[in-house]
Amino acid sequence: MSRDSDAYDGTDDGARDLDDLDRGSDLGGSHRSARGVRLVAIGNGVTRVSWSDALQAQGFDAASAAVREEVDLALEQLKQRRVEALVDPEDVTATRIATWAGLQREGVMRGAVDRAGETGDRVVFARLHTDAPVSKSRGFRAILNSFLPRKRAIAQMLVRDEQGRVLLCNLTYKQDWDLPGGVVEVNESPRVAVSREVEEELALDIDAGSLLLTDWLPPWSGWDDAVCLVFDGGRHDAGLADRIVPQAREIRSARFCTVAEVHQLCADFTARRIDSALAAVDGPAPSYSESGRPV
Repeated sequence: MSRDSDAYDGTDDGARDLDDLDRGSDLGGSHRSARGVRLVAIGNGVTRVSWSDALQAQGFDAASAAVREEVDLALEQLKQRRVEALVDPEDVTATRIATWAGLQREGVMRGAVDRAGETGDRVVFARLHTDAPVSKSRGFRAILNSFLPRKRAIAQMLVRDEQGRVLLCNLTYKQDWDLPGGVVEVNESPRVAVSREVEEELALDIDAGSLLLTDWLPPWSGWDDAVCLVFDGGRHDAGLADRIVPQAREIRSARFCTVAEVHQLCADFTARRIDSALAAVDGPAPSYSESGRPV
């Protein structure tokens, strides 16, 4: 059984005794439908739903309809506040069933299952009684938003002095130097984010200009892939560097550097990104690169 850590095979064999269940919820135990779906109260108005291999074998449409019916039962009639399912990340069909039963993807519980001395992950899906109905556009969009791919965005600023040198930051959390900037927050404009980061980290008030470069960063050293957007910070008097107040937690120092110093101080992919951004300064349109290499 791949749907959750308390496997349900459609029978009563191996099912938990009702006396072992939390009686604090309105469900007060467990409920099994004739169609192969089980609801188990785990306390505080939270119920866990699982379904049998036999039901899943009937096909996606039949299984998702049966699970959705029991989820609605738990939320509407049994007055539960939350219904959740734990799904094996390798089980694509179970993932689809949970999604189309109206459960939103919340994240991954690492090492959630322990069987025969082996641990396994489970994807957590859940629906709250306050969620918009799936039949409504808002509810449907919420489900899609919960499981569609999301990509990390990084915004950086290319700030130059009158000699064409580039402003670089010596970061506290890595040896390589980098352009000023940082991760774009959820629902934040990348252009707003880069100016915010420059102000927070360097105490400089610089409005982001036009987009110079979109650089795709492949997965690296434990990080998923990301997109880095480099904005033009314009040309400034070299004395700008004297006004920098580094944020001690993240910035050791910052200064203007020649292109040769960029290649000496930065990681190779960062140096390539800066080269591509510099090449795009006088170009007719923003450029695109992958790991700093023009495509």
